[in-house]
Amino acid sequence: MSTDHDTNRIPTDRLGPPPTPDYLLPTLDPLTGLPDPPPLPFTAPWHYEVHFPCDPRGPGIVRLALRAVLNAHGLHELNDRAELLTSELATNSVRHTKGPASVRLQWLHPVLRVSVWDMSPDLPTLPGPLGATPALLGVHADGGRGLLILGMVADRWGGCAIGDAPMGPGGKTLWFELNLPTPTPPNGTPTPALAA
Repeated sequence: MSTDHDTNRIPTDRLGPPPTPDYLLPTLDPLTGLPDPPPLPFTAPWHYEVHFPCDPRGPGIVRLALRAVLNAHGLHELNDRAELLTSELATNSVRHTKGPASVRLQWLHPVLRVSVWDMSPDLPTLPGPLGATPALLGVHADGGRGLLILGMVADRWGGCAIGDAPMGPGGKTLWFELNLPTPTPPNGTPTPALAA
């Protein structure tokens, strides 16, 4: 026996699969409408670079960018040390040079390397005896604590003058490296350590 209700039914072979929940759909690029690529694996290398003018706001912008990059890649444990050292080097670039500067963040699992380039080829000198602590410099010292802080906080650091280059402005680069304390990706799966 047929009823009016049965005549309004859509045959099940025309329904198709149930709709996918929104949280399972890929996010789309607002400009192209294409799906975003999958995130990089935790151990995959990457780098970001921020260029800034000789402006006192530059180091603050670099700090925000650094924190955003480290958080996006699940490297929260490195935030405080990386921010302190990057801020110190970027601030010195603005205070002691007249031109633009840049900061490069490079991840080589389990090491983060941060390089700060500026246009001055003059490398800073360590104040006082090698291995002196900032307290030994005195409270009224105009500066000189930056490299000491770098030596105390970074796992490795260094720098080099580039000089005048035929294809660019030359300058210098100061860099530091921070090792991830526990080389385990955010999903909790341990990964084999890379050979140095």
